[in-house]
Amino acid sequence: MLGAEFTVNRNQERRGPFVPILSTLVSALIASTLAACGYQFRVEGAGPTIGGTSATSSQEPPPRLIIRTLINGSFEPNLEMRYTNYLRDEFSAGSGAQVVPESEAADLVLTGQILSVIMPTLSFTRAQTLESRTEVVVLARVEDARSKKVVWSQVVKGASEFFITTDLQFNRVLQNRAIEQAGRLVAADLAARFLLQLETGAFTKQVSIPAPVPH
Repeated sequence: MLGAEFTVNRNQERRGPFVPILSTLVSALIASTLAACGYQFRVEGAGPTIGGTSATSSQEPPPRLIIRTLINGSFEPNLEMRYTNYLRDEFSAGSGAQVVPESEAADLVLTGQILSVIMPTLSFTRAQTLESRTEVVVLARVEDARSKKVVWSQVVKGASEFFITTDLQFNRVLQNRAIEQAGRLVAADLAARFLLQLETGAFTKQVSIPAPVPH
C-alpha cells in the first residue's frame, strides 16, 4: 500500500507543472479569439432608462414657482404656516420646479386652502375610543404669473391613524403627529402630481407666451 501511494504522488509531481502552463495557454487563446471577433468588455454611455426615454436631461430651465401661504379654512388652528412649509420642502425636493420667494420673479404661483381637518373614529368600545384617524383635505391652484390664468388645480386628501390612550395630554401629542404626517403626505402628493403635469408639458401648453416687442 505504501508503494502504491508513493507511485500516485510521483505521477502527480510529474504532470503537475504542465497543468498551469496548459491553463495559461487556453486563457490566452480565448482572449485572442474574443479580441479578434471584436468583443470588448466595456460599457459606454448612460445606458437604458425606464420607459425608453433618453438619458440626456432637458436643457430647459425649471419653472420658477412661488408658493404663497395657504388659507386655513379648517377648525384646527395654526396649520397654514406648517402646511405651507411642507409644500415648499416637497416642491423643492421633487416637483421639478425651482421654489423662489415672493420677492423674486417667477413663472408660476401656487396658492391653496386647507379645506377641512376631521378625525373620524376607527375602533371603539362602549367605554372609550381606541383608534382614530386624521383626514386633511387641501386645495391647490397654480396660475401663470403673467396672465394670472389658472393652469392647474388639484384637491388632495391625506390621512394618518393614531391610537387613543387614557392620557389626554399624550392623546393631543399623538393627534398633532397625525396632523403633521397627513400634511406631509398631502404636500408629497401635490408635488408628485405637479411633476407629472410638468413632464407631460401641460404647463407650457397653457402658460401664456408674451407678445413680441415691436421694433
